Amino acid sequence: MKHTSTLRVVPARYPLRLIGALFTLFILAAVVQSIAFNPRWEWAVFARWFFDPVILEGLQQTLLLTLLGSLFSIVLGTALALARLSPSWLLSGLAFSYIWLFRSLPLVVVLIILYNFSYLYDTLSLGIPFTGLAWGHYATIDVLGQFPTAVIGLTLVQSAYTAEIIRGGILGVDHGQFEAAAALGLPGRRRTFRIILPQALRAIIPTAFNEIISLAKGTSIVYVLAMPELFYTIQMIYNRTQQVIPLLMVGAVWYLVITTLLSVVQHYVERWLARSARREPRPALWQLFRPKTGRAPLGPVRS
Repeated sequence: MKHTSTLRVVPARYPLRLIGALFTLFILAAVVQSIAFNPRWEWAVFARWFFDPVILEGLQQTLLLTLLGSLFSIVLGTALALARLSPSWLLSGLAFSYIWLFRSLPLVVVLIILYNFSYLYDTLSLGIPFTGLAWGHYATIDVLGQFPTAVIGLTLVQSAYTAEIIRGGILGVDHGQFEAAAALGLPGRRRTFRIILPQALRAIIPTAFNEIISLAKGTSIVYVLAMPELFYTIQMIYNRTQQVIPLLMVGAVWYLVITTLLSVVQHYVERWLARSARREPRPALWQLFRPKTGRAPLGPVRS
């Protein structure tokens, strides 16, 4: 006996999940009400300063520090990771010592030492050690100003963490890939940059973006150099106006905007890197929130 029917698909019920969602919405509504309708938050002051040219100039400095610190730390971190994996005990030992040193020192300590480097050395020069040969002499106080010191300090510390992230990603690649690339007769440099690193990127990217987001927030530490980045600029304003909370909220929202944009970029970079590992493309971020409704028609049913 054969017959065709269309069965109605009834979604499963999750009462505890519904109760949890309603409780969460209740808490969220209470928080929104307390923030939106409490006059002590001074939202008019927040709106007054949010797009102020002084704040935007500090924001520009923060973004520039994040960009340069990220680029230089990726370049230096990649070199350190490859040196750490090198069969040469000298390269591996030097890379390990660098990573050990700058992962041990707080960023604020590195920044203050660099900013006071002129106390230790009046001039900086490039030459051959233990000889009189040198090319150029520069006054330390002119070379290590506020912005160069901030970029160098962020790069030195961040590259130590980036090196370990990249090294872990390379070690996570299946050893058979190394052997296959070697069997094809590819030189070591081409094996690394064309075969191994592209595969390691899928494991590196999530943690690397996490470090970049931490770096974006960590730029606030350069206020110890009296450099007018976002946080230092906000400090100077609220020290003058005594409007502490609304101005701190200005900084908090701008940091939220920066980290949100970086998270969106991370999502699409991961999606692009995963295109060769999936038969079906991963849904875009906005598609994850589409409701799933409707009936599921079934084919012929035999009994």
